Amino acid sequence: MPETHTINADQLCADYLDKTHALMKRILCEETSALDKAAAKLAEQIKADRLIHIFGPGGHSNLAAQEVFFRAGGLMHISAILDEGTLLSNGALRSMAIERLPGYGKIVITDQNLDSTDLLILVNAYGINAALIDAALEAKRRGAFVIGVSSREHAENTSPDHPARHPTKHNLHDLVDIAIDTKVPIGDAVVTMPGMSEKIAAISTFANAFTLNCLVMRTVAKLVEDNVEPPVWRSGNAPGGDEANGRFIANFQHRVKAL
Repeated sequence: MPETHTINADQLCADYLDKTHALMKRILCEETSALDKAAAKLAEQIKADRLIHIFGPGGHSNLAAQEVFFRAGGLMHISAILDEGTLLSNGALRSMAIERLPGYGKIVITDQNLDSTDLLILVNAYGINAALIDAALEAKRRGAFVIGVSSREHAENTSPDHPARHPTKHNLHDLVDIAIDTKVPIGDAVVTMPGMSEKIAAISTFANAFTLNCLVMRTVAKLVEDNVEPPVWRSGNAPGGDEANGRFIANFQHRVKAL
């Protein structure tokens, strides 16, 4: 007879909550310096009325760029690069193939015309794929200031011969001006289910979203301390949302491609 297992689903969910909370607590406590330095650069961009570009090349890493773009309580200066190539909506296997395609990230950044006045945030849970590394290399070549949000542990524990890697074998955190470590463990999934060899419940989306929202809050705090009130989106579904946002739309509509 095959072995049977009694599964306590409530305990599995509680375990996931504990692990997610512990990871976010580590980010909060261990990445203070990197977050502060990054927030200072974002605040400089906003004071100069320059955009903050964000790109998450990778299937679920695209969610990170969407998390802080056109979002209630988010900065209007954030411009998400929502390239169609790696979006899961165009096919998951296609997305994975394109994120592993050398040269693709360079094309995306070239299309954005970034230069030495620009700031780019690159977000990728694992910090190794070819599109990501090409994006970082091209942005740096163009003189842009680059902030990386990725897991150092995951990158450093992924084989140099992994098929997702860029031909240079670079890790994102070694290329950027400021690296923010999301602490995502190798494999991403964090919950062990009795009777299963594979773990379940990925954690990287929580890690990316928490990190980026911490960065936004620290940026706003620095601006308020300097008596600068940055334009912040109000939910269009909240009372007065359209009117509040409408005061600023003209300043961004023709500069932010995805708006």
